[in-house]
Amino acid sequence: MNGSMRRRGKSSWEVTIDLGRDAHGQRLRKFVTIRGRKADAERRLRELLSLTDKGIPINAQKVTLAQWLERWLTDYVAPHARPKTIERYESVIRKYLIPHLGQVELPKLAPADIQALEAKLTAQGMAPAGVDLIHNVLSGAFKYALRMEMVWRNPCQAVTPPKVVHKEVQPPEIAAVKHILDIARAEEHPFYSCLYLLAYTGVRRGEALGMRWRDTDLEAGTISIAQTLIRCLHQVLIFQPPKTNSGRRTIDLDASTVEVLRTHRGQQLLHKLQAEGAYQDSDLVFADPLGAPLNPMAVTRVFQGLAKRVGMGNIRLHDLRHFHASVMFKNGQSPALVSKRLGHASVSTTMDIYTHILPGWQREAANAFAKAMEEG
Repeated sequence: MNGSMRRRGKSSWEVTIDLGRDAHGQRLRKFVTIRGRKADAERRLRELLSLTDKGIPINAQKVTLAQWLERWLTDYVAPHARPKTIERYESVIRKYLIPHLGQVELPKLAPADIQALEAKLTAQGMAPAGVDLIHNVLSGAFKYALRMEMVWRNPCQAVTPPKVVHKEVQPPEIAAVKHILDIARAEEHPFYSCLYLLAYTGVRRGEALGMRWRDTDLEAGTISIAQTLIRCLHQVLIFQPPKTNSGRRTIDLDASTVEVLRTHRGQQLLHKLQAEGAYQDSDLVFADPLGAPLNPMAVTRVFQGLAKRVGMGNIRLHDLRHFHASVMFKNGQSPALVSKRLGHASVSTTMDIYTHILPGWQREAANAFAKAMEEG
């Protein structure tokens, strides 16, 4: 790129950057007025030439990180991401990125700035997973800036966030889960059938609460996962399709689960008649007393209360999903079957989560291989 400068006043200079020619052969130039000494104008000219050589639009330097993050949320994240993802990204941006780095001009944000922020948050006690999320959100914003030709590099790529160590899942024992379900049944708790389904199928909380009666076939003994219910800060309760194609699946039920759902449906129909016109039938299998979607946290709190009563206050509702998988594995079911039942994107995901539950698998595989070699 070529550039020039000329005096416009006593302490004013005009810098001109030659940007080449457009598709019609017309000459393109950028004019910038600099106030100060000649040395200031010369320095600014060198900066602008450096930016254009790197492919950065000259006007990009005026965009702060805060402004770009807002634009990224609006133009890219909102149209492409799911509500919970948007909510999580927005929280990270408002709480951490804008307060600490928001005033830095977009092209001038350096790896050292990012490293310093991540080190500070780690020193303040933030878990590696939290720091990693902040790193990924910022990196995503810069990836979009690269595509929009606002920057010439992604500074996040030069920074290594703290390593996230995933804890091994520890599913509850069969006796503990049976005890919790027995209490819920004995007390005729309205969430009993929902908790039973979670334990006996391994479906996610949102999948169970999004299930409609038209998604069930009790004669065939199956349920279909076609939508999930989530709770957002801004949108309250919303239904959305499963994240992946593997999440949209049909699950076979055992005879006892079919019977629990039949009983639950009968009770729901009776309640609907008693409520007369006040009941708004949305076809949901699990609904509140007036037929509206259940607050997912209500189910979680009920389960936590029951778990504490049996001395298992450390059990989470999601652990029923891990419980279901672990029981299936320990009873000889294949990883492919368990993965399909849980709706994982791949069998490798399933094995990454549950391999430690069956430490004897490798030994069995080794013995089977040796036997095959001997017989061959």
